[in-house]
Amino acid sequence: MEERITTAGIAIKEGKVLIAHRNPGGSLSCKWEFPGGKNRYGESVADTLRREWQEELGVDIEVKEEILSFDFTNNDKLYHLKCCVVMPLSASFSLSVHTETTYASKEDLLSYDFGPSDRKIAEYIASEIL
Repeated sequence: MEERITTAGIAIKEGKVLIAHRNPGGSLSCKWEFPGGKNRYGESVADTLRREWQEELGVDIEVKEEILSFDFTNNDKLYHLKCCVVMPLSASFSLSVHTETTYASKEDLLSYDFGPSDRKIAEYIASEIL
């Protein structure tokens, strides 16, 4: 089975966490997610997050500590998901694969329609971080 590293950046502001709503089309069509993406072979986790946030949100980030990691399978691939706290270096985003972003409170976070791996991250954040 092919293995890949994938990432998610967790940006927290005033007790709320940033989530982004995917454009229609693709495997996560119209789902909410924690921005990030697949590692290019040879990239560090931090490099992947910086590249993905720049590509998807048009913003530079500072990558902090890893707070969660777990494995999941999708389309016969084994993914090693690495979740890190990130700090956006700008408050304005230029969206390319999302329709919108929002900062969700602990009370509201689990009411959003996440894909399976992002749901697991949301549950962890709601119970352990916020």
